[in-house]
Formats: sequence, structure tokens, C-alpha cells
Amino acid sequence: MSPIMQARVQRFKQNKLGFGCFIVFIIIFVLSLAAELIANDKPLLVKYEQSLYLPVFKAYPETTFGGVFETEADYKDPVVQQLIADRGWAVWPLIEFSYQTPNLDLAVPVPSAPTAQNWLGTDDQGRDVLARILYGLRVSLLFGFALTFASAALGILVGAIQGYYGGWVDLIGQRVLEVWGGLPMLFMVMILVSMFTPSVYWLFVIMLLFGWTTLVGLVRAEFLRARNFDYVRAARSLGVTDRTIMFRHILPNAMSSSLSQLPFMLTANITALTALDFLGYGLSPDAASLGELLLQGKNNLNAPWLALSGFFTLAIVLSLLIYIGEATRDAFDPRR
Repeated sequence: MSPIMQARVQRFKQNKLGFGCFIVFIIIFVLSLAAELIANDKPLLVKYEQSLYLPVFKAYPETTFGGVFETEADYKDPVVQQLIADRGWAVWPLIEFSYQTPNLDLAVPVPSAPTAQNWLGTDDQGRDVLARILYGLRVSLLFGFALTFASAALGILVGAIQGYYGGWVDLIGQRVLEVWGGLPMLFMVMILVSMFTPSVYWLFVIMLLFGWTTLVGLVRAEFLRARNFDYVRAARSLGVTDRTIMFRHILPNAMSSSLSQLPFMLTANITALTALDFLGYGLSPDAASLGELLLQGKNNLNAPWLALSGFFTLAIVLSLLIYIGEATRDAFDPRR
């Protein structure tokens, strides 16, 4: 790591609020990645007749545990549970429900209020809310990260070409960006998404189509400023190719302003995905998502735990990203 980067990392750590939010966000992200190990309707480990099994990672037929069916074992079935208990034991995750698993033992109508079994209650289909939050967070964060980095890469490339070559290339590029940026992104995405079968891949491509312009202006300005520096002119006179000058000499010096914007881009992408899910134009209906949970809260005003769970989850994650972004922007400030 270069001395300049070390100094920026040190400045980031000195921002106690931003660095603390970064640690909390990493913990939340890791927990969401391990959602199957925390919330699942299958045991983490089963010991049966001196053999160990990992149902979370591998499907086993019911006959493995002394049952009569050759289909995958239903570990919530009392018969299967008794077969395992008679000749072994099972270790269950902290939450014994997956994001699609309904609680069939409920004695009250759904959505049901929080209990010791369902810590944040259940939704209108009897599914555990906390399990759906964990799985929904993972989808939102991974989707947001992928969309942010893809948008940043495309925006940096376009901005670098415009700023380095200038002239007609920059003029045409700016006019295209003005037209493209004037389009109502949310409405265009809704129209295009409605034309295809709900899919996370189509949604990613369509949102990338309208989200890549965020960093173009910043990178373009840095390249317009740096292309006339003495070291760039010297490299040109020595016959260095434009590609090498752009991506090995100018781009590393122009990355500070771009990197500081990534947390804010991630915040915007997560918010956009949540909004689309809430409006019914996002992920497939059976997928766990924060937007779908907020929609259930709107449709079930007599079950406030649904709306409050979705709201506070989204508010906490977005607040953490805002403070991280502020700390990153201060750390990469060239004036410091």
C-alpha cells in the first residue's frame, strides 16, 4: 500500500463514527451472507447411527434416517424428528425457519405478533419475518454491490474517454449524457421491467443501463484537468500509448473522488431496488426483499411489526452507509 493510501486509511480510522459504522456494516453483511446458518428449516448437523450429516449443505432422502420415502427429508416433520431423536441428535440453527418456511404450529391468525418462536412475528403467509429480513438483506446488499461496481466501472471508462480526448468526443458525450440523464429513471425501469419475466438478471441489466452516469462527470473533470499536466505531456512525447497514459498514469490520481462516492451510490441502488420491490416491479414475488416486507406492512396495518421491521432495517443500513460515505469523502479529500 502506497504512503498516500496509508494516510487516507489512517484518516478514515480516525473518524470514530464512520469507522464504527463500517465495523457494524461489515458485521451485518457477514451475518446476511451466513443466513442459511442462522435461519433455516434444516438442521446444521445431524448425528444418526454413528454417522454425521450436514443437511444445510446436502440433501438427504428420508430413508437415510430410517424413513420410508426416498424424497428429501422434511426435518420439520415430527415423524422425521422422532426418527432422528431415537438414534441420534440434531443441532438446529438459531432461527428454525427459512425465508419461505411457514410456521404451521401457529394457533393464531397470520400475520402473527412477535413471540419467543418468531422474534419479529410472521408475515401474511406465516413466514418468519426475521428470517426474511436476513435473506432479503443479503439479496439487497449483493445486488447493490454488484450494480455499484458495474456502474462505477462503466462510468469511469466513459468519463476517462471524454476527459482525455476532449473536443468532439467530449461534446457528443456530454449531449448524450444530458439526454440520458433527463430521462425519468424509475419510470423507465418500471416500463422495461414490466416487459420481461421477473428476474434478478434482467433487473440488474436494466438498472445498470440507467445508473452508469453517476461518476462520468467527476472522472471527466479529473481527466480534463490532468491531460495537460507535464507528466502526461512527457509520456506522450516518449510514445506511450493513450491507453497506458489513461489507465496507468491519470486514473490512479483521479480515483480519490470516485471512491468517495461509492457508498452513496450503494445507498441509492439499495433504495431503488427496495422501491421497485415495493411497487411490484423488482424481484420475483417469492423472493425475500425489504421492499416486499414494506408492502406487506402497508397491506396489513393491523400488524405494525411488519412495517416497523422493514423500516428500521432499511433505515439502519442506509444510515450506516451514509456515515461511511461521509468518512470516506473526508479521508480522500485532496485538501487534507
